[in-house]
Amino acid sequence: MVNIRTLGACVAALVLTATSSAKAYEFGYAGWAQKPGLTIGGGTAGAPPPGIYMFDQFFTYQAKIVGPGAPTIGGAATPVHAAVGVTGFVFAPGWTFLGATYDAVVVQPVIMLDVGNPVNINPAGVHNTYIVPAELSWKLGDSGVFVKAGLGMYVPDGSTGGANGLGNVGAPWWTFQPELIVSYLKDGWNLTANFFQEMNTKNTITGYRTGDIFHAEFTATKAFGSWTLGPVAYYAGQVTNDKSSAFYGGAVNAQKYNIWAAGGLVGYNFGPVQLNVWATSELSSRASGGTSFVGADSATITKGYSVFAQLSYRLWAPEQPSAPTHQLYRK
Repeated sequence: MVNIRTLGACVAALVLTATSSAKAYEFGYAGWAQKPGLTIGGGTAGAPPPGIYMFDQFFTYQAKIVGPGAPTIGGAATPVHAAVGVTGFVFAPGWTFLGATYDAVVVQPVIMLDVGNPVNINPAGVHNTYIVPAELSWKLGDSGVFVKAGLGMYVPDGSTGGANGLGNVGAPWWTFQPELIVSYLKDGWNLTANFFQEMNTKNTITGYRTGDIFHAEFTATKAFGSWTLGPVAYYAGQVTNDKSSAFYGGAVNAQKYNIWAAGGLVGYNFGPVQLNVWATSELSSRASGGTSFVGADSATITKGYSVFAQLSYRLWAPEQPSAPTHQLYRK
């Protein structure tokens, strides 16, 4: 059995950040290219044995729009619901470089989204493809410590529409995502910290550029036979300002936001397939720095909870390896 860890790298724009003055904002973008918490479910700095691996991930996000500029109807917050399916492949040829094990990843997400009153939109389609041309995983002797570094990118090939290209779930720009993961994998423990940052190019239609987004995701699980249990958490925040354009008259959606969440994970090893399920609740979600209209900060962000499920399995290997003793892959 190959106990692959979560690869899921992918989903973005799960929530449309809305305002009553749509012409003044980069309407339709959530503020991140990758849904916070996506890589938690088994993600480690370890590397799989040579072979081709596949995963299927599904999750739902149930939230509301919050912040000083949040739109309301009769004082009620605007609801947001998302259902996402992800399919990905990991290619592990067994190559080594600089003492590290090499792998590559391709991921394709599909999104269905609903934003309620007063926005009332229901986009659905293919999100931008996520590609990691190279990840390198170092094993630090027999300490149980692994370190992984890589560079991923979201390709602007998703479903787009509207005057600014954000009328659907794709985004008309590139997002580059360097990553650093540190794990302790020994005696059934998976203690992992995953750090990555999204760096966006300009919207090819409007010229608007979303600022850099920093993510930190944490896992602390323990395997008990075929079962895996433990707490998880994440942080996501904007660390550089948006840069507006003439298309919006210089207005920006939000210059900064910070989201903190915590939850738990349960997994079961069926032999040929590993199932992980994890849930997170956003304990704090704040935004500020939006262009002021009628004397008020117009910044918005979302706050809610997510439930993820992932099946991971090996499609092919050059030979049958022994069962791994730790989770193998992250994105």
